[in-house]
Amino acid sequence: MRSLLKIAAVAAGYVAAFLMASTAVAVRQAATSGPDAQAASGMYAAGDAMLFVAVFGLVALVPTGGALFFLRPYRLFWTVLSGFAMAVAVTGLVAVVLFAIGRHVPPPSMLTTWGALSVLRILIAPLLALAFLVCSVFSPYRVPRRAFLAATVMETAVSAYGGFVWFVPLLLSR
Repeated sequence: MRSLLKIAAVAAGYVAAFLMASTAVAVRQAATSGPDAQAASGMYAAGDAMLFVAVFGLVALVPTGGALFFLRPYRLFWTVLSGFAMAVAVTGLVAVVLFAIGRHVPPPSMLTTWGALSVLRILIAPLLALAFLVCSVFSPYRVPRRAFLAATVMETAVSAYGGFVWFVPLLLSR
């Protein structure tokens, strides 16, 4: 397969992911356009943004896998990408620590602010775990594959922490 055709196939996959995510948001907006949506428009907008990111991220894993398949012969690419994945995964662990500590510090503190902002990093952890898992599946070299698996485990732990802290109390309070 020629290089230009490979690039076009991957780009078409990302365009399809964008269109699917846009469609999902449009369907959600059509289904929730009432007085409640008008009263809490900011919350609905945040939900639309999260829905778009989730659908786009999941669907975009397919063209990402295709791109990674085409990049299999390039060892330097896999080495650099696995190092980047490990660095990103460490930021997830740091976000968990900041959130755990920041919850118990009185508000006028920089630690409280960092803890509150770390929520954004924790929310994206499930998608990153899937992305790193896809990278580990397509990695042809042992050392980068192990680094991707380690990053996947770290992001899974961050996701589990977020689920445990935010969703288990909701389920137990019923």
